[in-house]
Amino acid sequence: MSSIKNVILVGAGGNLGPAILEQLIASPLNVTVLSRKESTSTFPSEVKVIKVDYTDASALASALKGQDAVISVLATAAGAVQPKIIDAAIAAGVKRFIPTEFGSDTASADVRAIVPAFEGKKAVVDYLKNREKEISWTALVTGPFFDWGLKVGFLGPNLKEKTAEVIDHGTAPFTATNLATIGKAVVSILQHEAETKNQYVYISSFRTSQAEIVALIEKFTGDKLTVTSVDSNELLAEAAKKIQAGNHFGVFDQIKVSIVSEKRLGDYTTVGLWNDRLGLEKEDIEETVKKVLGNA
Repeated sequence: MSSIKNVILVGAGGNLGPAILEQLIASPLNVTVLSRKESTSTFPSEVKVIKVDYTDASALASALKGQDAVISVLATAAGAVQPKIIDAAIAAGVKRFIPTEFGSDTASADVRAIVPAFEGKKAVVDYLKNREKEISWTALVTGPFFDWGLKVGFLGPNLKEKTAEVIDHGTAPFTATNLATIGKAVVSILQHEAETKNQYVYISSFRTSQAEIVALIEKFTGDKLTVTSVDSNELLAEAAKKIQAGNHFGVFDQIKVSIVSEKRLGDYTTVGLWNDRLGLEKEDIEETVKKVLGNA
């Protein structure tokens, strides 16, 4: 039986935040949203929203008083503020902190070598590890957000242009997770308080490849996509040039290589998935692709 009842979600806007918030609202947990004072994000009327200056330690601690868990869905660029929120959570007596992970396995040195920006995420988890006597943590690794990634073109296919850019011919397997499933996993992690304490938890909606995704799109649309293949090492070289020139979109290319290339660092079936332990329902990739295509 979990002792976690009251949870506060930090950074509930963006692509992932609303999906997690929706599942928290549907759960037995009591949910509050913590937002920056200057934020213009809106939330469902039934959710309590606290606006605070993230740099004000006493205000943060006051906002977190009475909460059992903090879920951070802050953008990676805002990761530097997480240690301040962790300190405030400890001061407020919070039991569990879920940091901004929700994506690639930043515990992997090989992944961080490809995506140096992930060192910041690893630093936050290390900070939590050093405070384990005061607060527990869980880092959730999901792989790419599948339904979102397919819709916006992150996974390779461009639905509007009927094209697809695949990496290393697109045959390497990787795992990915739908947004709603990530939200359900967060709820279940908090309900499995003891089992998920102080560790990385890996989940997935399904295991696939860029080639399979292209084939499914062609199957359901009847359109033949124009597919181009790029070499992962060449893409990394170009990404480094972009970043050096101040174009941080190069980081997205690094992330793609870390997930879908022949380096094969994005298949989390190799480290052990928690789906069954968290009670996550099995999903069908074909149904997800059809749903995304219907809404595109």
